[in-house]
Amino acid sequence: MNDLQLLIDAAVAAGDVASSYWNKSPEVWEKDDDAGPVTEADLAVNTLLHEQLAGERPDYGWLSEESEDGAARLDCEKVLIVDPIDGTRSFIAGEKTWAHSLAIAQNGQVTEAVVYLPLLDKLYAASIGGGASLNGQPINKSDQQQVDGATVLSAKGSLLPQYWQGEVPLVKRHFRPSLAYRLALVAEGRFDAMMTLRDTWEWDIAAGALIASEAGACVTDKAGGAPVFNNAVPKLPGILAGTAAVHSDLVSRLK
Repeated sequence: MNDLQLLIDAAVAAGDVASSYWNKSPEVWEKDDDAGPVTEADLAVNTLLHEQLAGERPDYGWLSEESEDGAARLDCEKVLIVDPIDGTRSFIAGEKTWAHSLAIAQNGQVTEAVVYLPLLDKLYAASIGGGASLNGQPINKSDQQQVDGATVLSAKGSLLPQYWQGEVPLVKRHFRPSLAYRLALVAEGRFDAMMTLRDTWEWDIAAGALIASEAGACVTDKAGGAPVFNNAVPKLPGILAGTAAVHSDLVSRLK
């Protein structure tokens, strides 16, 4: 089985597990250091994914939001980067816009990726150089050529004046809790761009970044740098994705 099919099969299995907890008042804990909530569903999915993915690829490193991190992955040529449930707060609230985010990175670059939203029946997938798909059908970014009027997935805070040179871009802001889903929606062409300006965990964006890129979007950190994964501290300085024109304008206007 190739790596992408391995991720697809694991994502579908994860969806079955997570859905069995959804809307059934799963147990919830608050993580240390105000890192947000975790549910028994997150932990059950993490266990399943580790068994399926690391079990099939024992020589790959492992990086997951719900596993204790260690330095061993830094010596691996390939690493599995997983967010068992991206959008845990959405999951707890009984909403449907949470996702499983699964990626494989080789020497810092994501090569295979899956973002799966089981309750919306949306499975996004991509391999480097192979394009991006939604439920097996090719997808592409939008054709938006200017920032003004562009639809952008972003938290309210990213559009505060202190982050911008001159006036705040005149975009139409929308929001989805899951960063992986935001990136996938840009890949699908339903939105023209997405951005988050705060430091961002790799597991939130690794899969979505490849899917958006393979759909033709420009994907960088907030300074315009190419994202590199499997860092010692697994964070990136924000993420922006969008059509070439919208992305370029956003990056150039950020302070």
